[in-house]
Amino acid sequence: MPDDFWGNAIFSLIPTLLFGLVFWFVFRAIFRADRSEREVAAKIEAEERAKRAALKEQAGA
Repeated sequence: MPDDFWGNAIFSLIPTLLFGLVFWFVFRAIFRADRSEREVAAKIEAEERAKRAALKEQAGA
C-alpha cells in the first residue's frame, strides 16, 4: 500500500470507480434489453390487432 496521501487516495478510489463502472454497464445493458423487448412486444401487438381488425372486416362483409 502506498504511504503518501495521494497514493492512498488513488488506491482507495480505484476500486470504487471500477465497481461503479461495472454497475453502470450492467444496468445499461438491462435497460437496453428492456427497451428492445418492449419495442418488439409493441410491434407484435400491433400486428395482432391488425389481423383481428381484418378478420372482423371479413366477417362483417
